[in-house]
Amino acid sequence: MDLPFPPAARAEGDASPWVLAACILGTSLAFIDGSVVNVALSALEQDLGAGPGELSWAVSAYLLPLGALILLGGAAGDHFGRRRLFLAGIAVFALASAACAAAPSMGWLLAARGLQGMGAAMLMPNSLGILGAGFRGEARGRAIGTWAAAGALTGAVGPVLGGWLVETLGWRSIFLVNLPIAATAAAIAWRHVPESRAAGGTARLDWLGGALATLGLGLMTWALTAAAEGMGLAPVLSAALAGGLLLGGFLRRQALLGARALIPLAMFGSAAFVGLTLLTFFLYGALGGLIVLLPYLLIRIEAWPAMQAGAALLPLPLLIGLGSPLMGKVTARHGGRLPLAIGAAVVALGFALLARVGPGGLDYPRMLLPTVLLVGLGMALCAAPLTTTVMASVDAAHTGTASGVNSAVARLGGLLATALLGFVFALDGAEAFLAGLRAAAWTGAACALVAAVSALVLIPPGIRPAESPPPAPRPIGFR
Repeated sequence: MDLPFPPAARAEGDASPWVLAACILGTSLAFIDGSVVNVALSALEQDLGAGPGELSWAVSAYLLPLGALILLGGAAGDHFGRRRLFLAGIAVFALASAACAAAPSMGWLLAARGLQGMGAAMLMPNSLGILGAGFRGEARGRAIGTWAAAGALTGAVGPVLGGWLVETLGWRSIFLVNLPIAATAAAIAWRHVPESRAAGGTARLDWLGGALATLGLGLMTWALTAAAEGMGLAPVLSAALAGGLLLGGFLRRQALLGARALIPLAMFGSAAFVGLTLLTFFLYGALGGLIVLLPYLLIRIEAWPAMQAGAALLPLPLLIGLGSPLMGKVTARHGGRLPLAIGAAVVALGFALLARVGPGGLDYPRMLLPTVLLVGLGMALCAAPLTTTVMASVDAAHTGTASGVNSAVARLGGLLATALLGFVFALDGAEAFLAGLRAAAWTGAACALVAAVSALVLIPPGIRPAESPPPAPRPIGFR
């Protein structure tokens, strides 16, 4: 196996190249399953009789625990050992994948998808923690860059591979393919990854905070999907109110815990960090809606094969991968404010073009490809500047936490966008569905414009990363 760092090239004290291989294989599970289900929604609708709300939950059930628990997963690795949590996350993810493949009903599938999200919340942050502890200096930068590039590749290949599997072997195969990957990653990690913990990682973990966030977000998401299905006003409002109270309790607890909180609220004393958080939420919410809706649209309305529908999104990760190195250099020299504002505005233009789709048929090169290209270009302008500017917006002691919070916010934006798509999935008939698509497109454009305004108003013009090379952006959909 050809690995990036031959033994002779490693500095003394750097980890074995097998460590990088284990981290790449482990996190590829989460990267692939973050997008591969999108091309299987139509098959789930037909095979398991999934309703509109259940289709949204096929994605949301994964994103909810991942977004709510990823900070707790990283803290648990610091406390109990990163290798231990990484291996546990792989085991949970593999077990959940087998349960997904065996699902006899949508209820079973949704429960297993939630378990997958919990596994991903354990293995994702600890893979980066393992790389940070195992490599140093330039070797660390190369390792993280290789990890990010591999994640971008799997994020690009995931929908295409998933579409092919759905067409040839059925939707259950998209979950079974995780099992050999998980077994290989676990075997390498067990044999080659040393245990590591953070200095001072013995502080008590905020299990209560993680539970409050998960339950609160779960109830809010359920309220949205229930409203999309036409459920009565009383249960929808009751769930939304209960979710809001739980989230309020979570914020209150974070304020009481201070620096020991999962989300130290003192970071929000920085206007730049507030602006970056708003930008991330709205921009990645819009993006999350697109990568769920577009494949479903092509399969349901145009009767595209699942593989071709997955390939329709390929320009997105390709443009981000090609543009991020250049934008990293631009950000280092000029700061991230203008690239972020311009990039978000370009994304808004892409969504506005999507609103042209009418009932006369979908011409992909003329009507959909411009949207994909513009959104990809806008995200290419934003991805690297966002990662580096987040780390520059807080003091050095909080850079890791700020990056983790920003990553969780990106997932939560996608979670709420997916829940809102239940209103589109509930529409019967091609004309009604396309009308819902246009409304979703204008909503995405408005969200991207809010993101652009947040960058212009709240991020100082001169904010830029330190002179060290900027970190590679996280792969699409999994910042």
